[in-house]
Amino acid sequence: MKKMMRNHLLTYKGVRPTLAIVISITIVEAIAIILQAKWLAEWLFRLFNGELFQETWKLGVFFLIAFVTRYLMGTLKKKITFQFAEKTRVEKRKQLLAKLFALGPSYTNKHGTAKLVNLAMEGANQQRTYLELIIPKMIAACIIPPIVLIYVFFQDKLSSIILLLTVPIIIAFMILLGLAANKKMERQWHSYHLLSNHFIDSLRGLETLKFLGKSKSHGDTIEKVSDEYRKSTISTLRIAFLSSFALDFFTMLSVASVAVGLGLRLIEGNLLLDIALVVLILAPEFFLPIKEVGADYHATLNGQEAAKAIDRILAEPVHENHSFITNSIAWSANSTLKLSSVSHSHDDNGLQALSTISMQVKGFENIGIVGASGAGKSTLIDILGGFLTPDQGSFRVNQQILDSLNTEAWQRQITYIPQRPYIFSQSVADNIRFYEPNASDEDVWQAVQDAELDKLIHTFPNGIEQEIGTGARAISGGQEQRVALARAFLGNRPILLLDEPTAHLDIETEYELKQTMTTLFKDKLVFFATHRLHWMEQMDKIIVLKDGVIVEVGTPHELLLRRGEYYDLVLSQLEGVQ
Repeated sequence: MKKMMRNHLLTYKGVRPTLAIVISITIVEAIAIILQAKWLAEWLFRLFNGELFQETWKLGVFFLIAFVTRYLMGTLKKKITFQFAEKTRVEKRKQLLAKLFALGPSYTNKHGTAKLVNLAMEGANQQRTYLELIIPKMIAACIIPPIVLIYVFFQDKLSSIILLLTVPIIIAFMILLGLAANKKMERQWHSYHLLSNHFIDSLRGLETLKFLGKSKSHGDTIEKVSDEYRKSTISTLRIAFLSSFALDFFTMLSVASVAVGLGLRLIEGNLLLDIALVVLILAPEFFLPIKEVGADYHATLNGQEAAKAIDRILAEPVHENHSFITNSIAWSANSTLKLSSVSHSHDDNGLQALSTISMQVKGFENIGIVGASGAGKSTLIDILGGFLTPDQGSFRVNQQILDSLNTEAWQRQITYIPQRPYIFSQSVADNIRFYEPNASDEDVWQAVQDAELDKLIHTFPNGIEQEIGTGARAISGGQEQRVALARAFLGNRPILLLDEPTAHLDIETEYELKQTMTTLFKDKLVFFATHRLHWMEQMDKIIVLKDGVIVEVGTPHELLLRRGEYYDLVLSQLEGVQ
């Protein structure tokens, strides 16, 4: 128990004053418990001996005062620990979200969106429950039984020995069952995250599964994952029920042993009734805090696992930029960006996604990034956006040297349009204001017209205030991209990153978007990663990647004349069309 406190609780901000207050309250509560038992036993003893109620009513009042004091102390403990737990929950959630933003989209993609969302929402709440329950119960188990035992010792030594001998047995069972429950809970926690990720992936790919006729077989997979979670949950509950039974059995056995001993000695005349009564009343109170810790231990296992998972993420190293941008960047026609020997490996398989990438761009160039699937296009876009920190290499922005582009000054210059832009469950206007939250309605409507989204808006009952996104009005993939374009028009940032923005669209929708998108390229530095090569006609320069290495750089015309890797890519697409 002390180890638990040292390893988990003492790491939280503000926990020491909270523990000091709760310890003080618990000591008062323990004294109230003893006085409550003492005055009740004395009251009953005097009534049993024939004294009138009028002569003993003061003892009843004292008993009620002790009882109310005990209740108030318990309520105060709950209030204080809840406030601490709630404050910790809010703080931990903020730290977790900040760390996830610092780690970037690559970390989110690697560990699963559903898992991290569940951890930030449910995990933080479970951690609060863990703190709210474990602090007062654990302190009570450490303070109340020793105080009660000392008092009982001075009243009846034999009863105190019986109580003392039972505690190691109960603690041993708690440890054994706790270890078993921990293993079960780890399995349940893993199954829960697997189920969460599987559910999210299933929702995202539902249309594709239906189209391919795989929905039935995928349903069997969902059933299998759900059944695994059900089994792990039942297994964990079985351990929890067994633990509760063991605690109740041994505490009842101990209290019964004390009661039998007291009864025999009362019959033999070796013990006074008032002492027997006070010991008998205090015996259950001795075990109650220990039982509550055992019962709540299983109730807080989810919170413990969530706390460990959050702490693991908070402990993840974030690559720090040893250099810093001395002035805010204002990208212009004379600005330059140079990459020198930039390399990056995927952690999960050790393969190099990019190897010694060196290139230089200047001003408002439109740069296409092409290559076969797995060539490293998306990885390069993520590095240029500061979403990934390379394993090695450096960057020069104008005259400033950086270890990565994960700096606020650089990222404030960027508009990022991925394959599937995220649509928030808010109004169209709020979604468009993503980069400019304080933009006026007039500016938002101008962006809507620039992105040719106005025809869709006119079909909405609530116009630009129509709720879209998950749980609201659904829009198509092409319409989602127009919302992303409207964001870009409204933000009007000088650097534009596009990562396969039309890969999931049909050709007709893509060509409808093309004219609108190309107007966005004017007076901007554009990096356009795609495998659809008809976009390269609008590019000033093309970078061709193969196995994470730049194999060709040049204008579209130059690369076609060179008859190299780009020429082969064009031929392969033409053959596919034919």
